[in-house]
Amino acid sequence: MHAQKHNLLVFADGGFDRLALRRADDNWLEAQLSDAATRFVPVAGEDSLLSADGEPLILGAHKAEALRASAQATVLLGEYRGQVCFALGLAPDAPLPAGTVRSNLRPQFGVLEDDALALLGYARAMVHWHAHNRYCGKCGAPTQSRRAGHELHCTRCGNTLYPRVNPAVIMLVTHGERCLLGRQPEWAANRFSTLAGFVEPGENLEAALRREIREETNIRVGRAHYLRSQPWPYPASLMLGFRAEAESTEIRCNDGELAEARWFSRADIAAGLRDGSLALSLPGSSSHALIREWFEEAPGFVLSVTANTR
Repeated sequence: MHAQKHNLLVFADGGFDRLALRRADDNWLEAQLSDAATRFVPVAGEDSLLSADGEPLILGAHKAEALRASAQATVLLGEYRGQVCFALGLAPDAPLPAGTVRSNLRPQFGVLEDDALALLGYARAMVHWHAHNRYCGKCGAPTQSRRAGHELHCTRCGNTLYPRVNPAVIMLVTHGERCLLGRQPEWAANRFSTLAGFVEPGENLEAALRREIREETNIRVGRAHYLRSQPWPYPASLMLGFRAEAESTEIRCNDGELAEARWFSRADIAAGLRDGSLALSLPGSSSHALIREWFEEAPGFVLSVTANTR
């Protein structure tokens, strides 16, 4: 049975077994790789792949044979819909099956099933990690894949590398009946989102949240509370969602990360979405979920998931 559409946050819960206890079982892995029932999820460079009919490109052993021969990484993903699946990391210019469509997955939010998006996002993140760690950061020697692709071992100094996840705080800042949204310089002039930033070494989440808000908008915040997290394979982040209360309101974009930031009331957002002067983040993203929850806390306000998003 397919997973139902759609989770509040894409990529957040695939509902499949990652088979982590099998990663060191070389005999089992060899048997699965030669089993006709095994499925393969190719990723070409940074691109996830879809079939001509818009479904995830998940290949049987026979159809994947040519791609497996040229794969730069093979990673056990787990059991997806009753079948063992491996990711195949391909070169960006690798020849692909006819009709294959490349995608960064954003256009598939709200289109593909939840478990399919989670699988493709997981594959994308693991292939990216392999592609960016082909050599040891300590001595420069080539690395070798171990534990079904979940470890990389230096062939010279023995250094072991593990998949990296980069924590980032993402937060909706509110003051009374208004929320703070910002626009990055490269975005369309009408697109606004919540604030976000990466956690730095030696910093807890609350400190990162306050620093990022102050750096980007000069706003001081007081109380903040954690809501939920979301894996975000662009390329390998973990978004940690918060709601924060502002103690000041005068905006000054300090660090150049934002082209502008504004306070929006619910009425401002509703009007902007109606007339096209405002676009929000894609449904399925942490930013959209944070805005939508706050927006709908007031009676009479419902945020349509089809209104002006990109």
